[in-house]
Amino acid sequence: MPAAILFLCLLLQQATARPETFVPDPIAGYALGGHDPVAYFVDRKPRPGSKKFEFRWGGAEWIFVNQGNLEAFRKAPEVYAPLFAGCGGFALAEGYATAGNPFIFAIVDGKLVFFHSIVNRFLFLVNSQQLMADAAVQAEKTGCKPQL
Repeated sequence: MPAAILFLCLLLQQATARPETFVPDPIAGYALGGHDPVAYFVDRKPRPGSKKFEFRWGGAEWIFVNQGNLEAFRKAPEVYAPLFAGCGGFALAEGYATAGNPFIFAIVDGKLVFFHSIVNRFLFLVNSQQLMADAAVQAEKTGCKPQL
């Protein structure tokens, strides 16, 4: 549901739904709906961050589970932030931008990738090498590559 709201807000803010920064979730007010981006790598699942551990980067506020995760992100945000400004990886490989869902994700080649649906995630992972390359090309065209 938060991903759908994020998508609608993007449509209203811009005629193209093309994020140039990481757009905060309109309900939570934080990037990734308030989930800790480092937790995807450490815990292999989304975990809600705490307002005690906030950091501004990429046009959004990010929150973290603990100080260690915040420091890891502060030192290398490009490592932990989702690819394609959070746009759905499979849809992007197909040539269009959709909001990725922070609950439907995969770590592909060491990078966090979100997807619009479980089916899209499956299809992407079946041919991840080719679709990752296609998505990277489309990120430039659709604007799903944040200007940081």
